[in-house]
Amino acid sequence: MSTVDHPTPIAPASRWPLERALFALAGSVTLLSAALVAVVSPWFLLLTAFVGLNQWLYVAVGACPASLILHRVLGLEPACRRSPR
Repeated sequence: MSTVDHPTPIAPASRWPLERALFALAGSVTLLSAALVAVVSPWFLLLTAFVGLNQWLYVAVGACPASLILHRVLGLEPACRRSPR
């Protein structure tokens, strides 16, 4: 009988990178605003526009209000700054 060393599975990262959390947040707020437009008022399209504006701000500058809050409060790091597994 020979013993075979099985590699230990790599545990998934306990935290999402900043970009993934931002994508989830933007998608959730966009879906919420679409529901509010359908049920409450078309003025909630302004919320959708605000989300889109913040996404472009993140692309152009590398930061948006949500990314600053997620970084400072939750300590999320961008994927490029995370330590390799």
